Amino acid sequence: MIADPWVILTLILGLAMAWAIGANDAANSMSTAVGAGAITPRQAVIIAGILEFTGAYFFGKTVTETIRKGIIDLGKISDPNVLVYGSIAALLGATIWLVIATKYGLPVSTTHSIIGGIIGYGIVYAGPEIVNWSKVTKVVLSWILSPIVGAIFAFLVFRAIRRTVLRSDNPIKSAKRWSPFWIALAFVVIGTMFYIKVLHGNSLYMGILKLGIPAGLITFAITSLILRVKFPSVDPYLGAEAIFRRVQVITSGYVALAHGANDVANAIGPVAAVYTIATLGMAGAKVPVPRWILALGGLGIAIGVATYGYRVMETVGKRITELTNTRGFTIDFSAATVVLIASWLGMPISTTHTVVGAVIGVGLARGVKAINKNVVRDIIISWFVTVPVAAAISAVIFEGLRIIG
Repeated sequence: MIADPWVILTLILGLAMAWAIGANDAANSMSTAVGAGAITPRQAVIIAGILEFTGAYFFGKTVTETIRKGIIDLGKISDPNVLVYGSIAALLGATIWLVIATKYGLPVSTTHSIIGGIIGYGIVYAGPEIVNWSKVTKVVLSWILSPIVGAIFAFLVFRAIRRTVLRSDNPIKSAKRWSPFWIALAFVVIGTMFYIKVLHGNSLYMGILKLGIPAGLITFAITSLILRVKFPSVDPYLGAEAIFRRVQVITSGYVALAHGANDVANAIGPVAAVYTIATLGMAGAKVPVPRWILALGGLGIAIGVATYGYRVMETVGKRITELTNTRGFTIDFSAATVVLIASWLGMPISTTHTVVGAVIGVGLARGVKAINKNVVRDIIISWFVTVPVAAAISAVIFEGLRIIG
C-alpha cells in the first residue's frame, strides 16, 4: 500500500536521489554551452529542467531493474525486507555522496554512486560473494577507459575542425564547405543516439537508417543553405563560432533529454522495487514502474538542475579549460559518439567521465598549460572514491535499519 511507511520513506529518498542526480549531472548536458557562452546559466537550467523532466516522464523505461546492472546476485536474497532496507540504504548512501561531491563542484557518475550503495548493503547482508565482481571490474575499467577515449577523440576532432575550418588558407570558403559536414555528422550521431537512448531501440543499424542518416542529410541541406545566404564574411572566425553556437544549444538540449530518459532509473529503480514489494508482495529482478513514479523522478531531476546544478556546471564548463563554441560543439559531438560506439561494442563507459575527458582533450589541443591540473586531479580522485564511499555509507545505514526494522 502507498500508505506503508517504508514506501513513503522510499518515495522521499527517491525524490532526494533524483534531485542529487539533477544537481550533479546537469554538467553533462549544459556545462559546455554555458562555458562557451552559447546560453546563460539561467537559460541552461530552464532548458535542462524542461527536457530532463520530458525525457524522464515520456521516455523513461516503465520496467526497470531493481538491482542496477546485475551488480549483486538477487537469488541470494530470500527475505523481501532485505530488499526494502537495502534499497533505502543504497538510495541514501548514493544521495549523500552526490550531495558532498556537488557541494565541491565535482562531476561524478550517478550510476557508480548507486552501484556503490548496492554493493555496500549487499556485502553487509551476505558477504563479498554476493557481489558480481566481474561487473564491478567493468565499472572500474570505465573509470579509466571513459575519460581517456573521450579525451583522445575530442583532441582529434577539434584538431580536424581547426584545420578544416578555423585555420585554413581560405577560412570563409572552408567554413562554408566544412561546417555543414561536421554539423551533419553530429546529427547522424544524435539521431542514432535518440533511437537507442531515448526510444530504447536495440539495433544500431536501424537507428542509423531510421533517424541518424535522415537527420544528418536534413541538417546538411539546411546548414549549407543558411551559410550561402547569411555567412558573416567580415570575420570568418567569428562567423564559424556563431554557426556552432546555435548548433550547440540543440546538441546540449538533446543530451538533457537523453539523460532524463536514462538516468531517472538510478533514482526510481529502488523506489519501484519497494513499491512492488509493498503493493504486490513480491520481489523480482525487474519490476513495473508506475508512470507517476517516473514523473516523481523527472520532477526531482528538474528541481536539482534548477536549484543546485550551477556548481558542477561551472567546474566542467569554466574551470578545467577555456571553452569556445567550436570547442563546446566538439565536446558534445565527441562524447555522444564515444558513448554510442561504446554501447554498440558493449564496453563499460560513463557519460560523465567521457564528457570530462572530452573537455580535457580540447584543452590539450592547445597544450598542457591550457588545462587546470589541480581541478583535473580533484575530479579523478572523486571518481575513484565514489563507489567505496557510497558503499560505506550504505552499509552503515543498512545495518542500522536491520537493527530497528
